[in-house]
Amino acid sequence: MPPAATPPHGPAAPTAGARPGVPAPAPARRDHGQAGPPGSAGAGAARDTEAPDTAAEAPAGPGGDGGTLLDRVGRWAPAATPFGIFRLAPLTPGDDLALLTAWMNDPAVAAFWELAGPPATTAAHVHAQLSGDGRSVPCLGLLDGRPMSYWELYRADLDPLARHYPARPHDTGVHLLLGGAADRGRGLGTALLRAVTCLVLAHRPRCARVVAEPDVRNAPSVAAFRRAGFHLDAEIDLPDKRAALMVRRRTTPTEPAPARR
Repeated sequence: MPPAATPPHGPAAPTAGARPGVPAPAPARRDHGQAGPPGSAGAGAARDTEAPDTAAEAPAGPGGDGGTLLDRVGRWAPAATPFGIFRLAPLTPGDDLALLTAWMNDPAVAAFWELAGPPATTAAHVHAQLSGDGRSVPCLGLLDGRPMSYWELYRADLDPLARHYPARPHDTGVHLLLGGAADRGRGLGTALLRAVTCLVLAHRPRCARVVAEPDVRNAPSVAAFRRAGFHLDAEIDLPDKRAALMVRRRTTPTEPAPARR
């Protein structure tokens, strides 16, 4: 989801309207897949937590656990992957802003996220989520302790995306990017996507589907989602792009949840 001035599904569209009585959702970025060649994804193991049926929630807050709308992402355990131990850590702007800004100014990332610019641009983007009700949680992805990716897990059923497809309660969406060029194009994104979707389904018992909506022109991203067990459900027209609605259902065969170290 893009900068404060950007709408839920693209920088060129008007700012997304909030649902009456609840904070406006964090705006979405133009392409909700990975940046550049196949590479992006994340994982963690969630602790059992009851999520409320209402969207009325206290702000998740920077560096917090993400709140109950997404079953406290910040408490999820690390996940074992073929590339190492992966963990999601909710973003703390004071500590993480410089790194995230540098990633957003990488041309391969900027082409889809459209957040290139000074730190204030990135700060506005993440603030929209951190000051919200927890329906979208920005995180750093750590691989063996190394910050190497940026993630946004969000409640797709509470997002403006739900106006464009037949959303179901507790659908969980994912946005991601790999920060370094060395981490792209070698299967890392697919492995991490597979792990995080497995964990979401394992630890969000009321979530039956994980969804994503990369630009149909972003072939490497669509391919990475396919390899991670998603299927192309439909092509949908969002305010500034035609998107591939990628869906992974709970009935899809999955690996066991990655083990804790």
